[in-house]
Amino acid sequence: MKKKILFLTGDFAEDYETMVPFQMLEMVGYEVHVVCPGKKKGDTVKTAIHDFEGDQTYSEKPGHNFTLTYTFDEVTVSDYLGLVIAGGRAPEYLRLNDKVIDIVRYFFNHNKPVAAVCHGIQILTAADVVKGRKLTAYPAVGPEVTLAGGEFHPIAADKAFVDGNLVTSPAWPGHAAFIREFLILLGATIEI
Repeated sequence: MKKKILFLTGDFAEDYETMVPFQMLEMVGYEVHVVCPGKKKGDTVKTAIHDFEGDQTYSEKPGHNFTLTYTFDEVTVSDYLGLVIAGGRAPEYLRLNDKVIDIVRYFFNHNKPVAAVCHGIQILTAADVVKGRKLTAYPAVGPEVTLAGGEFHPIAADKAFVDGNLVTSPAWPGHAAFIREFLILLGATIEI
């Protein structure tokens, strides 16, 4: 039986932060259940492409329709080795869902690996799991991390930060480091 990863995303999640980690984890052999509250396997979420083009914040363009691989209401959290949380705009409303918060708390309470990128950290702050933790996020989320009792570490967008079972990255340019560190937390080995 394949090892399973749970992946939270939603409408207007960042396109790269959904598609790329999903494909990377599938590439190395994990069964990745990508879910969104209120949606079933085969439904789609609309994504948004966020880019860094010299403005004071990122620009946003329409992304793709991403097909969910599992039904949110059928999730049994104990079936999964780890959790991935996409960034973009989806976390601002996903964090209002009680089951999303319960899922996140389960992974932290059981010390299972969690990977969150960009604005995905907003779900962690809402779940009250960052107190006393060191992490990074998109810089605009830094004040939320601090208010939630976490220690925000501003790092380059192409890096990742690890604290215990948690790996975080500021944005999609950090995917290589982000997923590499998540795989280490999962105990995965890749031989070349």
